[in-house]
Amino acid sequence: MRALLQRVTEAAVRVDGQVIGEIGPGLLILVCAMDGDDATQPGQLARKISKLRIFADEAGKMNKSLVDTGGSALIVSQFILAADTSRGNRPGFSTAATPQLGIHTATGAFGADMAVSLVNDGPVTIWMDTAA
Repeated sequence: MRALLQRVTEAAVRVDGQVIGEIGPGLLILVCAMDGDDATQPGQLARKISKLRIFADEAGKMNKSLVDTGGSALIVSQFILAADTSRGNRPGFSTAATPQLGIHTATGAFGADMAVSLVNDGPVTIWMDTAA
């Protein structure tokens, strides 16, 4: 399972021009299920993300987690994170899992053409992969 975390001051996702999810300060989390992932990985990834100390404390150091700050998370399914760019000029997506894995996203619409907007805070962007 792969995830791209972006610390944001705000983020929103729209489908057909309608806002279907939005948050204030917190994390925009783009998630991709990969072939071979199992039902335990979403929970493991969520626990790690919730405890990741990437928010500033009173001294301005990255010492606080999403839980510590009371921030929000906007979770968007993003199979494009499985892109293989090692050959040619067109990415391949054969390592992305099929939707049957049953990963629940809090917002967004799986397979829809989504418009995601955000104000990146920092910027702080972190790549996570459960296979590593």
